[in-house]
Amino acid sequence: MSSPADAASLLERHFLEVRARLLEVGATLDRLERASGSVTDDPRAEQLAEALKILTDQEGQRAERLQRLFSQPYDADWRTQLKV
Repeated sequence: MSSPADAASLLERHFLEVRARLLEVGATLDRLERASGSVTDDPRAEQLAEALKILTDQEGQRAERLQRLFSQPYDADWRTQLKV
C-alpha cells in the first residue's frame, strides 16, 4: 500500500487546477447575480449555496457530502422505476 502524498506536494500539484475551477464558479455566480430575473427559489441555487458551505467547513468528507447533496435519495425500488 502506498503512503499518501504530503500536503505540500498535493498543493503544488493541484493549485492551478483548483484555482481555475474556483474562478469559473465565481464567474458563474457573478453572471447569475447580474442576470435579469431571480433563481433564489430554484432548488438548484440552494444546492449550490449548500455546496459552497460544505467546501469551506472543517468537517471533512467533502467529496462524499457533495455527491450526496447532488444525488437523489436511495430508493430500494429503483430498478422498477427505471425499468431495468
